[in-house]
Amino acid sequence: MTDIQSVKQRFGIIGNSELLNRAIEVALRVAPTDLSVLVTGESGVGKEFFPQVVHAFSARKHNKYIAVNCGAIPEGTIDSELFGHEKGSFTGASEARKGYFEEADGGTIFLDEVGELPLSTQVRLLRVLQTGEFMRVGSAKVQKTNVRVVAATNNNLGQAIASGRFREDLFYRLNTVPIAVPALRERPEDICLLFRKFAADVAVQYRMPAITLEPDARAMLESYSWRGNVRQLKNVAEQISAIEESRTITARILARYLVEPQMSSQPSVMNAARMEDMETERELLYKILFDMRSDINEMKRMLFELRSGAVPVTVSQERRDVIGLLPTSSSASEEVFAESEVITEPPRELTKADVQREQIVRALRRHNGRRKDAAAELFVSERTLYRKIKELGIAE
Repeated sequence: MTDIQSVKQRFGIIGNSELLNRAIEVALRVAPTDLSVLVTGESGVGKEFFPQVVHAFSARKHNKYIAVNCGAIPEGTIDSELFGHEKGSFTGASEARKGYFEEADGGTIFLDEVGELPLSTQVRLLRVLQTGEFMRVGSAKVQKTNVRVVAATNNNLGQAIASGRFREDLFYRLNTVPIAVPALRERPEDICLLFRKFAADVAVQYRMPAITLEPDARAMLESYSWRGNVRQLKNVAEQISAIEESRTITARILARYLVEPQMSSQPSVMNAARMEDMETERELLYKILFDMRSDINEMKRMLFELRSGAVPVTVSQERRDVIGLLPTSSSASEEVFAESEVITEPPRELTKADVQREQIVRALRRHNGRRKDAAAELFVSERTLYRKIKELGIAE
């Protein structure tokens, strides 16, 4: 049997709680089989690691592993994404295309947020699980695929079945082997380990001293409810690292970042959407803070170089624009100021939507339009990023 600790090191899983170890053990035991697996747990607990473990220790490990976020794909295109389409099958289908089930033949496909699948797609998925057969959109030809399916959800599928939003027969097909990932509040012994890891990552990435926790702050972390689980803990560690000057965090400082959201007695879909919007905006603002810190450090370095004459004064327009923000009396900087473009019109006041749009556009450009990588840089989920792109009218 593979050592659980070596699995944690390989996949970056942090924690020593019995519930976490049990989930990893189940993943290792089911990996050599071809049984379908359903990973359940609250949002932000790290469900995405377990399908990777299942695939890596299976006989399919040398074949493709494809992860699909079902909640991030529009309902009108999800059948095409999963099962492919024929040329001319719908507007914009200029050529035939393979779907994920065809691409992953012989490997593993991970269906994240499987509870978000529309009922028509659930019927197609059930057929694949039962017979290994599927048809491309716009085709009458039956094709075969040999794919191991691992699904994950943070929804209560029992309630979804009762309300008619999820097929009961599909649930039993997916739930052959269940893996329950514990919530963070169920593993308090791991909270400080995770916090220290996230704080250290921020310190390395942005070249700043790592923050440390006083004993009273550690006790507060362990007793907090963590509705957002590991994702929320990561955000808190990054917030404090970016905002606080003191590198030693007391319970009084920590308390400012652990405010419980106001929840109604019967939370609605609208309330959940508003909370997700607030979280997205907050995360984008943290990204802006990190960028501002880097820009300030860069401006300081450039000003020092100009005053010391360490670099030629012939610099790029982008650097002249940045340097033009800094007061200096050196002759070198005066020459740069003389070359700088003077803006006579008063700048338009930026709205919150403008700031969010700019950050998203920059991230997409840096990653050549890859939403998954851009979402990781912005500390948001791919689904949330997709929704914000649509809301803000960003052309990809």
